[in-house]
Amino acid sequence: PAPDFASVSSGRAPRTPQEEILCRLFAEVLGLDQVSIDDGFFELGGDSIISLQVVSRAHKAGLTITAKDVFQHKTPQALAAIAEPVNDRHVTHDDGQGDIPLTPIMRQLAERDGLTGPIHQAMTVWTPPAMSMDDLTATLQSVLDHHGALRMRLDRDTLWGRPPGEVRAADLLRRSDAATCDERALSEHREAAVRHLDPESGVMLQADWFDAGSRAPGRLLIVAHHLAVDGVSWRILQEDLATAWDAITSGEVPVLPPVSTSFRTWARLLTEAATARSTVEELPIWLATSASARTSEPGPQRAAEPDALRMMLSVETTTAVLTTVPAAFHADVTEVLLTGMALALADWRSDTAVLAALERHGREAGLADGVDLSRTVGWFTSTHPVRPDLGEVAWEDVWSGGHGVAAAVKKVKEHLRALPNNGIGHGLLRHLNETTAPALAELDEPFLLFNYLGRFAMTAGEPIPWTPVGEDRPAAVTLTHTVDVDAMTEDTPAGPRLVADWAWDPGRLAEEDVRHLGRTWFRALEALVACAERGDAGGRTPSDLGLITLTQDDIDQLEMEWGQ
Repeated sequence: PAPDFASVSSGRAPRTPQEEILCRLFAEVLGLDQVSIDDGFFELGGDSIISLQVVSRAHKAGLTITAKDVFQHKTPQALAAIAEPVNDRHVTHDDGQGDIPLTPIMRQLAERDGLTGPIHQAMTVWTPPAMSMDDLTATLQSVLDHHGALRMRLDRDTLWGRPPGEVRAADLLRRSDAATCDERALSEHREAAVRHLDPESGVMLQADWFDAGSRAPGRLLIVAHHLAVDGVSWRILQEDLATAWDAITSGEVPVLPPVSTSFRTWARLLTEAATARSTVEELPIWLATSASARTSEPGPQRAAEPDALRMMLSVETTTAVLTTVPAAFHADVTEVLLTGMALALADWRSDTAVLAALERHGREAGLADGVDLSRTVGWFTSTHPVRPDLGEVAWEDVWSGGHGVAAAVKKVKEHLRALPNNGIGHGLLRHLNETTAPALAELDEPFLLFNYLGRFAMTAGEPIPWTPVGEDRPAAVTLTHTVDVDAMTEDTPAGPRLVADWAWDPGRLAEEDVRHLGRTWFRALEALVACAERGDAGGRTPSDLGLITLTQDDIDQLEMEWGQ
């Protein structure tokens, strides 16, 4: 295609039905009033998790695109040019029946805590007023029958996908009076639901409905074992609950959008990929990443109850972190957030080659041809070590938002992009390949794990059925490293705000240490914003230039001479 030298969106309105659909979907998932055909998805605050929602909703609207397309083409105009009409005659529903091998994240959990423990995720959503128990049961049954992961049963080191209808919603759903649904009662119901989860008996989900009758919307507490869901899964389940409910209340049989690639199919693909030559060739990368790292140490003491702390970034800074900074550096949000964390750890540990673990959503459809995971419920999480070398850091320049912080984000960005398939190969070699696993198992755990969960809409005003109640969102309490950081963006009526939940081993760290690290991370993000808002800041890196080979020094020199 001809190069596009426009640096600022022209704000052009949609010209075709395809562009109109994509502009509307961008606005919906990002909480914006409108989007032009020239606006870049990631420059508007999008991320890899939300891109999956765009793919799923585009399919419902009649357009076929992939998450990879969103990354490559970015704007509604460019996506509309390559989108194809949906042809459901060639889309079959994969119901996920049969044996399911454990994935790397599941084997990691088995080694650490065992698979039958109470590790779970929970979410509370609004339900429509005057809803009957029969209609709610039918709605939940439709979702259970559609998603194989919710019907799995654990048999030692294998999961089994059971046929639709074998798990009865009526056995999992309880009814309570909404008048008793205060914070304490909700916590007690959640704890009771967790106790009823039993993967070996095939009980992957529990639900409590707090019925408000015809007076007001009710609340539905859904608790699921982590083996069956992840953060992306909840977004799929919310949409499917709404779709099934609309059909049932209209007197129709629910027809949910098909699941093209089941969790079973994906798990079997991972097992095959673990011994593939291309994956095995990654081993030196992962050994080098973790070798001679001064910030690594043994994992947390399992007997200790983790301490927890929540910290929030201002709306103004969050908005810039999601939009201005990624646009300036042609980076994604995770690269920006991890740069801030790398600077915070370097400042705290006096080590500019910091080792950490990065948790990703793991839905790397590019691992095999024909894979579509935008509609699949299950636990896809992947983790891998990262160790970007920041080199010599001029701290005064960094904290003032100077070129030092620009150099840091470029190094982190290139470090992450050099890892094949967003790092999914590390888990394959560590947990599914018997030949390579011992070498990786000998390495110490990184000190800190960082996970960005994406954006969650926080509703205000009148409750909207099947959306989260208040500030509720999927959460799981378990400590995997000395420090775990789960960050997410809450889209509030006042604007987006970054929320970070810190958990740590109190036997190793005091709360003031963690607070200091959290404040330093926010300070680094503020420095990134200050840098991006300068007229001469930002720029490209070698991974942005796929058609030519230039070093970072070459690019910096060209940008200095010719402008960005």
